[in-house]
Parts: sequence; C-alpha cells; structure tokens
Amino acid sequence: MINIEPIKAFNDNYIWLVTTNEGSIVIDPGEATKTISYLKENSLDLKGILITHHHFDHTGGIENILKFKKVDVYGPVNNIPSISKQIKDGDFINVIGIDFKIIEIPGHTLDHVAFFSENNGKPILFCGDTIFSSGCGRVFEGTFEQMHESVLKLKSLPVNTKIYAGHEYTQSNLQFAMEVEPLNQKLISRYNDVQNLLNKGIPTLPTTLELELEVNPFLRCQTSEVQKSVVKKFNTSNHEDEIFKALRQWKDNY
Repeated sequence: MINIEPIKAFNDNYIWLVTTNEGSIVIDPGEATKTISYLKENSLDLKGILITHHHFDHTGGIENILKFKKVDVYGPVNNIPSISKQIKDGDFINVIGIDFKIIEIPGHTLDHVAFFSENNGKPILFCGDTIFSSGCGRVFEGTFEQMHESVLKLKSLPVNTKIYAGHEYTQSNLQFAMEVEPLNQKLISRYNDVQNLLNKGIPTLPTTLELELEVNPFLRCQTSEVQKSVVKKFNTSNHEDEIFKALRQWKDNY
C-alpha cells in the first residue's frame, strides 16, 4: 500500500512524501527542516530523494537532508552535484517497491522530468512544475513548443492518473481558466470545491487527469471554446501550438 502526504514549504510549494512498507521517499524537497521534522515525528525511514528539475525551491533542502540520512538522489542531468543517480527519458527506477518510468518534459526548464508509476492500475504522476491543477508552468528555459509537447505527453497518460504537482496554484489558475472559458460549468463547480477545501486548510492536490481534461485550458487547446477565446483576444491562428503559446502568454500577464 502506498501513502502519499504533502509537506508544505515556502509560500505554496508541496514536498511530496511517499511511503510504503519498504520505507519513504521525498520528491522535490526545497526545504530541509520541515522534511526532516516530518520524518522524525512520524518515525519514517527515508530511502531516497526524487528531483524533477533544478530550481532551488525544489532542490534547496537536499544537502541538509543528506546530512540527516545518506540516500540516493535521483534526478535529471543538471548542475545539482548531490544527484547521485542521473535519469533520462524512458528509464525505469524502482524505489521503495514502486516502479517509476521517467518522462522528459522540457519547457519550464530544459532538464525537467516527471516520475510516472502504473501503480497496479492506480497510476500516479509527480510532474513538478509542468502541469498544475487548471494550469501549467511558466516557460523559463525551453520554448513554448517544447512545453506544449511536454503537456501533450502527460495528457496521453491514463485518465485515472493522480497528478501530484509542485505548487498550490489551483485557485488563481481557476480564476484565469474561467476568463478563458466563462461558460464552462465544470470550472465553476471546481472553483467552488477548491474554495471549500482551501477554507478548511486542505490541499487541492492531487488532481486527476480526468478532471484536468475538463478544467485545464492548457489541456484543452483543441476545443472550440478555448480556441475562440484565444483567437478573439490575440487574433492568432487556431493551430494548437499557437493557441497554447498565446494562452501561456496571456496567463503570464494575467
């Protein structure tokens, strides 16, 4: 059995803690103190660290965690010296009894990867800053075309995949999404659900791919609703790559 818990860090980061009967792993530990405290308080045995990309808010805690417990650090080829197991697209790794497939998803950063597990028919995805609930990451190092291709890769996963993203951006993402698709009733319903969760201090993640296909405009660039909205605002073509690029630029300035 797999148990997945969020450790809140900084203003809106989630460090994901995954535990099985073989031990625990943490994913994108930007902050060491909270991670170590959680492990100690819950008597958990850390067996590994997984890294999706090099940004400091996802990697800043690695060194101090390794001083607490020396474990393997799995991550893409980048400038983080503490990564001991470099991974690339198509690789498979097994940690704490979970088989993960590595998916390269450049765009937010050039080194960005995701960790995907079929998990005996209950698939899980840790995708860092590529797909958020009702949004996607900013394009910092890659191109808009790369980011769109990466989003499409993740969009092709099983619809029952649970998505564990790196930030709590759901509320603001939904506000933008409702401007793009003001008549989408699923968005309105999701926004009300998210408000209730946040009012109770409950994370809005994980989400599911099935839900995101209905409420995430970056996964809906093929729909007439999103295309009409973007073309009207930017007078762009309705080619999906152009729609995605204009949508991301719209969100950047929202």
